Amino acid sequence: MGESMQAGRLAARAIKANGVDTVFTLSGGHVMPIYEGCRVEGVRVLDVRHEQAAAHAAEAWGRVNRACGVALVTSGPGVTGVVTAVANCRVAQTPLVVIGGARPLVQAEQGALQELDQLSIFKPITKWAAVCTHPEQVPDLISTAFRQALAQPRGPVYLELPMDILFADAEEESVPAPSRSAARAFGEPEEMTKAADLLTNAERPAVIAGSGIWWDGAWKQLATFAENGRLPVYLNGSGRGALPPDHELFFQHSRSPAVAGADVVCVIGAPLDFRLKFGRFNPEAKLVHVHSDPTELGHNRAPDAGIVGDCAAVLGILADGVESRRPNDEWLERLRVIERAWWDDNRASIESGSAPLNHYRLGAELDKVLDPATVVIGDGGDVVAACSRVLRVHRPGHWLDPGPFGCLGVGPPYALGVKAARPDAQVVVIAGDGAFGLNGFEFETLTRFRLPVVFVIGNDAAWGEIRIPQRGIYGEDAEVATLLAPTRYDRLTEAFGGHGAHVERPDELAPALERALASGEPAIVNVMLDPLGMAGHAYRGM
Repeated sequence: MGESMQAGRLAARAIKANGVDTVFTLSGGHVMPIYEGCRVEGVRVLDVRHEQAAAHAAEAWGRVNRACGVALVTSGPGVTGVVTAVANCRVAQTPLVVIGGARPLVQAEQGALQELDQLSIFKPITKWAAVCTHPEQVPDLISTAFRQALAQPRGPVYLELPMDILFADAEEESVPAPSRSAARAFGEPEEMTKAADLLTNAERPAVIAGSGIWWDGAWKQLATFAENGRLPVYLNGSGRGALPPDHELFFQHSRSPAVAGADVVCVIGAPLDFRLKFGRFNPEAKLVHVHSDPTELGHNRAPDAGIVGDCAAVLGILADGVESRRPNDEWLERLRVIERAWWDDNRASIESGSAPLNHYRLGAELDKVLDPATVVIGDGGDVVAACSRVLRVHRPGHWLDPGPFGCLGVGPPYALGVKAARPDAQVVVIAGDGAFGLNGFEFETLTRFRLPVVFVIGNDAAWGEIRIPQRGIYGEDAEVATLLAPTRYDRLTEAFGGHGAHVERPDELAPALERALASGEPAIVNVMLDPLGMAGHAYRGM
């Protein structure tokens, strides 16, 4: 017989056994035994100001580790507070374990404090949801939760641990080792052969590589695949940085013309969603689609070669399969001409000396100042869209955004998760002023835990991505629910601590950024932007 201990400590031990050294939470009595278990077992607990932030932070911790983070929340409103963050993970296919407290089982259906049918809330937005009814089950169910979250397709899971279960004693020896396989799917041979033949014989190929490249650790295989076949590559989502910006086969600003003119389009680790026009590009082109989720193959468009597999495993094979391809330098040069034309067309905005700043000038200044090893988090609409077009990402895993759910407010909690996982990393959040307001109080969390992160807030005093098309469709008098105040967000540092700076002119920005980065403190650089700086750009919500 092993030592008897509270199930809350067994939960902490099981979390640690699954490779997690940090959990994110907002204080709640229903899960108190897990807090004590974490203290005893050496699992760090970072507490935030809203449960949504706990789940976003756990998601980011998992993303930069290519693992699965843990959010620990109390019953009732604590559990419902993570719903949006869980939905974001579900849509992005990001693993996350949410452990939710609940009223004691013996008080079920009696009107206990914060009682709610929580399982029914989570079943539609998670891969797996379960409730523990015996303390001895706690370690095994936690291991099951990790296995479910990390299995392909990855996603969020929910495990409910009622209060009386956590306070009850169980045997120490019931803690299992993690039970999941590291096996990779290599793709069906016939489909692999078809894909290799299509790409080898392509005159005008285009490769689009998404978040699966990061999650499957496939950036080296992607580079070899591209180089062997002389294939132009476009990156999106967490795939950004998989090829360095100076790689001769990395392209960014010619994707639409490329897929419109391609005879073979190869999409790897990305769905055919709105970002790829639902697959409605060039009906004459052949489509090669590689994804770990079989339900994505044929979604919106049937592939000519559909491969269910791990991106690294599949690309390792396809890299050999395309070695005999005859390169088409004319096609690559055609794309490079389009790339150069984009820079020429936008140079006035990128180099603009106007005050308030143009969004593109903000991105250009960030590109000049930031170290290539900086982890950049995008949290906003127009400001992130503009900056992402000119700010280079130099390494895999160094760009985070919410993904296709478009969930604003991820910046501060993502920064917390990244710093918890990589304490020595330089982390910069590019945030819209609207987006920052959703979880901006987590700046206090960062100062409380002394985690230096620099926030660059693009402040146009509006929900600019909506306001500009709103004005264009309905007229200048129709600015309903899209105006904000030109707030001095940098002055939050007077209340919470940290370093603050206010920027109104382009020549002030680089020195302000350099001081913020050198301060060693959480910092806010409040940058006033031209409210109409993105006028004329397409609204991405339609």
